[in-house]
Amino acid sequence: MKTSIHRSSRGGRRSAAAVALSAVLALTATACGDDGSGSAGDKGADGSGKGKVVFWDNNGGVRTDIWEEIIADFEKANPDIEVEYVGIAATEYQSKVDTALQGGGLPDVGGVGAAMLAGFAAQNALEPLDNRLGKSSLNGKLNEDMVKSLKAAGGRDDTLYSIPTSANNGVLYYRTDLFEQAGLDEPTTWDNFYEAADKLTDKGKNEFGYTIRGGAGSIAQALDAMYGQSGITSFWDTGNEKTTVNDPKNVAALEKYVGLFKKVTPAADLNNDFTKMVAQWDSGTIGMLNHNLGSYQDHVKALGVDKFRGIPQPVGPGGKRVQVSNPVDGLGLFKSSKNKDAAWKFIDFATSKAENSKFNEAAGQVPSNNDAAKDAWVSKAEPTKLAAEALSDGSTTIVQLPYYLPDWNTISKTDNEPAFQKVMNGSMSAKDFLDTLADQLNEAQTEWNEQKG
Repeated sequence: MKTSIHRSSRGGRRSAAAVALSAVLALTATACGDDGSGSAGDKGADGSGKGKVVFWDNNGGVRTDIWEEIIADFEKANPDIEVEYVGIAATEYQSKVDTALQGGGLPDVGGVGAAMLAGFAAQNALEPLDNRLGKSSLNGKLNEDMVKSLKAAGGRDDTLYSIPTSANNGVLYYRTDLFEQAGLDEPTTWDNFYEAADKLTDKGKNEFGYTIRGGAGSIAQALDAMYGQSGITSFWDTGNEKTTVNDPKNVAALEKYVGLFKKVTPAADLNNDFTKMVAQWDSGTIGMLNHNLGSYQDHVKALGVDKFRGIPQPVGPGGKRVQVSNPVDGLGLFKSSKNKDAAWKFIDFATSKAENSKFNEAAGQVPSNNDAAKDAWVSKAEPTKLAAEALSDGSTTIVQLPYYLPDWNTISKTDNEPAFQKVMNGSMSAKDFLDTLADQLNEAQTEWNEQKG
């Protein structure tokens, strides 16, 4: 088996203008007679169903070991197909694919989660998978909500462009040992959360009640805290034209949440992404951490299973839990592939019961394969079990983020992560931040509605 791990050297991502331009060029080419089969006009080929398949992992390094296991299983079952693995760090994956979309060199298969799906689909880079899934033994075996989430994220006529592999639900991790020592109730409500954050803080001893995400990925966590406290259950108003992010209840919720910074959190949180935040929580004396199921195994290795728990987000007004949607991850087939049949065999195999169970047990996430979700390890991994129950027992309302907007990633990351840091350090008000964010989202939604119309 040939397995290679490559790290993209291209940092950052293209500007919003470049993203918009590439989508316009793709649409213009279609209008002028191009078959719309891809940004490079290459619709690929089904191929022989044998030979080589190139796979780009969108979370290289973190998931490399488990993908190597799955690839080994696949090649043993399919000796006439070779899979070349290319691991790309999650922070570099978007720019790597964007560059390949413009200059060529796309893989056959790639990780395509909900957050980046719309941008790729807008450039006609992905193969529709509805027909292939319909003929597969996977048909009817995949979590219906995850499939719906990816269809909605693609934003194009309810077409499926990515086969779901997992759901990475948001989790509130807390140190059970510290809570017991302080005589605190577990943080199942937002009132308990704020009380614990305050009581577990002793700056003189470098002890903090919470670690807040101020670096890369900060916006989704802030939105989760906002909607969880406000109890607002839709991202858009009833006319589906104006966002609710700057509703006064959300403004008040963000003000309270950001007020935790440096009061009950480390100052380093201003620049911390998830890797630094998780490492800080695992090695220090911090009471609580908001992350997702993906870091569960890191906490087990650092703390053991007796010193922490991972529970669904706190409940808000009226005892209701509201969470924003966490991106469903999946595997997409790039339209330019010259070996689509072999590439599909790999996707089909990787999301089968045994392999999907193996992948998600390693990742600590909720399996997309319904049979895999019944495996014993799910019940033993408490955060995964609780997350799966919260998503299925009616206790949780999910606010769907607009992943379908081609500009979503630019708005939620490039444009507003630096602005959120200004809110944290006090140089911008929460209201001004959310009003600006709302203006950008409303404009993007208007453009989207006009395009659909």
